[in-house]
Parts: sequence; C-alpha cells; structure tokens
Amino acid sequence: MTVPHLRELVVDSGQARQRVSHRADMTTVLLGLWVLLGVFLDAWAHNNLAQLETFFTPWHAVLYSGFVALAGWICWMLWPGVRAGRRGIAAVPAGYALAVLGAPLFALAGLGDYLWHTVFGIEQSLNILFSPTHLLLGVSMILVVTSPLRAAWSNPVLPAAPGLRRLLPAILSLASATAGVLLFLQYANALVWDPRSVVFALSNPVDGSVPRAGLLPGDLASQIVVTSTVLLAPLLLLARRWRVPAGTATILYAVVAGLCGAITAFGVPSITVTLLVSGVLVDALLVLLVPAEGRRGAFLAFGALAPLVTWSVYLAVASVWVGHLPAIVEYWTGIPLVTALLGLVLAVLMQPTGSARYPDRAAVINES
Repeated sequence: MTVPHLRELVVDSGQARQRVSHRADMTTVLLGLWVLLGVFLDAWAHNNLAQLETFFTPWHAVLYSGFVALAGWICWMLWPGVRAGRRGIAAVPAGYALAVLGAPLFALAGLGDYLWHTVFGIEQSLNILFSPTHLLLGVSMILVVTSPLRAAWSNPVLPAAPGLRRLLPAILSLASATAGVLLFLQYANALVWDPRSVVFALSNPVDGSVPRAGLLPGDLASQIVVTSTVLLAPLLLLARRWRVPAGTATILYAVVAGLCGAITAFGVPSITVTLLVSGVLVDALLVLLVPAEGRRGAFLAFGALAPLVTWSVYLAVASVWVGHLPAIVEYWTGIPLVTALLGLVLAVLMQPTGSARYPDRAAVINES
C-alpha cells in the first residue's frame, strides 16, 4: 500500500521503517497544538474561574477532542505498515514509537482524571499541578507531541544547517513540550508576574529570611532561575544537533507567551512584549554566534548570553512599564548575571561531544 505521507527508510538494524513526510510531521504538530490549546484553556479556567464543579467543560471538550484527532492520526500513520505485514517497531514510523505509548497513556489518564474528580472534586488551587492524573496527562502528551522532533533527530539525511521551514515541525513540537513543562511549573514561572509586582519585589529590603507578608525578591529570583533553565534547555538541545535557524527562539518564546497569557487571562501584556523582544534578540545571537557541534566556544557563549539578554529585557520592560527601576540596584543588575552563569553551566553540561554517526557534521556547519 502506498501512502503519500510515508516513504521507506532502511535503518541501522536493517529493518525497513517508514519515515513520514514533512507535511505529515506538520499535521502532527497542528493536531498537537489543538491539544495544547485545550490545555491552555483548561489552565485559564482553573486560574481565573471561581468555581469549577464538573469534569464536562468546554475546555475539556477542546482538549479531549484534540486528543482523539491526534490519536486517530497516529493510528492512520501506523496502518500502512500493519497492512503490509510489519509487526512491532517495524510498523511504526521513525520517531513515533513513544507516541504509540503516549496515546493510550493519555486515554488512560483521561479516564483516571474523570474518576479522580468524581471522588475528590475539582481542584481550585496549586494542587491541580500535583494531581497524579494531571501529571500523567502531561507526560503522555509530551511523548506524543514531540514525535516530529524525534523523527527529525533520527533522520541522517537532514542537513546540518536546515532552514526554518525544514526544521519547523521539530521546533514547534519542542516549543509545545516547553510550554507543557512550564504549565506544570506555574509555581516557579516568573513569566506570570505583572510589572508592578516585579519592581516592588526587587525594591523590597526584606530578603525572605524574616517572615513578612508581601512580594519577596527571593521568590522572584528563584522563579527566574527555574524559568530561565526551561527556556534555554530546548535551544541548547537543538544546537547539539543542528545549526539552529533564525526564528527558532521567537517561535519558542511566542508559544510560551501564549501559555502565560492563558494563565493570566491575558492581563499581563508586558510579558508578551518581553518574550517577543527577547526572542528576536536571542535569534540574533543564534545568527551571530552559530552555536553548534564543533563550535564549543560559541555554544558556551550562547548558553550564557541568551538568558542574560532574556532577563535583562524582562527587567527593562517591567521598569519601563512602571516608570522607574527597582530600588535595590544589586537585584536588577545581578539577577541577569546569575542566569547567565547558570546558563553557562547548563551549556557546559549539554555541549556537543561529537558523533560517530555524523562524523562530518561539524565540518558542514563550519563551511556554511
């Protein structure tokens, strides 16, 4: 059976495996974004509606209808291999094996979530982020939506310096996963603070060691560290494998901005401005530095400079929005430096170490 979105690939084991087309990967991404939209709507509802008393809500309808469509699409991609007589992993398109695991896990978690809400009620606070069924939903969703990333990663014919269009399914799937991670780290997400709270916290002389009501600088600083790591890691991951095309950081930051907007009911427009401006600037760093395998210095420099730029813009936008800088100079000058140092450490840990499978990748990148 010949299907337009599939083509044959002989993998290292010698087994014939299907590899989906760029269009099929984009279809997976778009259906994944449908699911992600449902997640965003659900996050908005739990953060902004006073009473949720039923499992059957419009946002759950968006979430689970998107899942049904995505699961159906995964099954459609499996069918040609099954019909051709392949069994086991040989019937699964390259990069989609974990999706075959994640889809039934998501369905199981959805049923468990219904039973959980029936027994324990609807969560209305921070406990929503620690519900076992919600965590299983998040993990299984990430397994499915990152399939285009794994497909691209395992593709030996993909050039070392692919253009934005060629790498777009992988970028969007990774951006979706990043937003999903930040969704479950709402308690440590600095991108939901409004400008006045940012400036007030960094003007507060109480450091948190003395019990006192109010916004504490330590709270904001710790959340910035966590959020910075979540934003930087995907970009470094891509740079381990390819010369990352310009536009990648802006796409990643824009998807995250959508999540943050949903959480805050789009009541903090400064965050959208921050993420779009810093995304463009981080893309400029990608063009200027070209962090990649064989360019260790550039990789490490990007790891330090990307968070430095991001959080400098974050504090600058908050200050401009309010009309003045935070009162304590050490905070607004030192916090971006802390993120830069931690970004450097992360880059050291994630730096490319070479690959026997792609021995000439560094040379190709340097020549381009």
